Amino acid sequence: MINGNECRAITLADAQINRIYRVTDIAEGQARRRLLDMGFTPAAEIYVSHKAPFGKTFLVGVRGFMVALREDAARLVLLEAAVHGV
Repeated sequence: MINGNECRAITLADAQINRIYRVTDIAEGQARRRLLDMGFTPAAEIYVSHKAPFGKTFLVGVRGFMVALREDAARLVLLEAAVHGV
C-alpha cells in the first residue's frame, strides 16, 4: 500500500511513459528467458521512455541500457510503481 492506495501489478504494455517502475515478475512465454537475460529481473527498476504510435513497440531503460521491446514481450513483464524518496 502506497499513500493509502493499494499497489496493483500492471504489464509493461500498460505502463505510462516517463515513469519509473519496478519489475515484480516475468510471466511464462517464449521471450521469458531472453527478457531475464536482458536484465528484466525481479526488483530491477525500469524507465518507460517511449511508446511507438499505436503502442506496438516500447523503449525502456533497464540497468543503464535502452531496450526496445515488441508488445508481445512487453505483456510478459509485470510491474509495480517504484517509490522514491525526495
